[in-house]
Amino acid sequence: MSRVTARRRTVRISAAGSTERPDTLAVEEPLELRVDGRSLTVTMRTPGSDIDLAHGFLLSENIIGSPEDIVSARYCAGTDANGQNTYNVLDIQLRTPTPILARNFLTTSACGLCGKTALDEVRTHTRFPIPATGPLVDTEVLSALPDRLRSHQKVFDATGGLHGAGLFTADGTVLAVREDVGRHNAVDKVIGWALRENRVPAHDLVLIVSGRASFELVQKAVMAGIPILGAVSAPSSLAVDLAVESGLTLAGFLRGDTMNVYSAAQRLKVH
Repeated sequence: MSRVTARRRTVRISAAGSTERPDTLAVEEPLELRVDGRSLTVTMRTPGSDIDLAHGFLLSENIIGSPEDIVSARYCAGTDANGQNTYNVLDIQLRTPTPILARNFLTTSACGLCGKTALDEVRTHTRFPIPATGPLVDTEVLSALPDRLRSHQKVFDATGGLHGAGLFTADGTVLAVREDVGRHNAVDKVIGWALRENRVPAHDLVLIVSGRASFELVQKAVMAGIPILGAVSAPSSLAVDLAVESGLTLAGFLRGDTMNVYSAAQRLKVH
């Protein structure tokens, strides 16, 4: 399996002068996802939890709805100059073939479509609408989750260069944490974990992300039926619109004992 970190030479410059030394960096490599032998997409990711990533991505794009929809997932085709498998091509065999290459993926900020179109796409496609009630999460618990997520980001400790995503229970118990150079990949990895563990729809879980809450991350939470999303940084306007439309509790700027709640505040217990 590919490594998640790599060493590179660097020149360290400070007020005391400059020195040469090696630096530990997060690995970024392409992953081609194939479905039934046909190329679906290529994403730049940090190697690791690729099977989870594939499950989460296919769920987010409404190609699958349960782990039983996938018959097998295997690495194939990709080799380096020495003939060794690069683990950068993953082929997914579906139980029921689908014309995936003829369909349109759910819109993101890069697609150039209007916000109303994006909201309609997610509302139409989600298999797991978020219930109006539950779970109830104490704001003190929610505000502590970013630090708990950070404490599980082992590769970030070594590189300082990865996004993190974590799934927690309503009482703050950590269930899964994944890291990746792409924030969307980190979320796909934890959602894929939940799907494979039969925790989707995830109506009782909380998703925490280490950066901002974009429309795409809210979309993925909604597609998995996750009712609460907390972000260390800010949400986008369309992310808030989708959260309101879908009934998802969206909290941003989770720092210390403060936060901004943009939608569905009834799920939060404030002291």
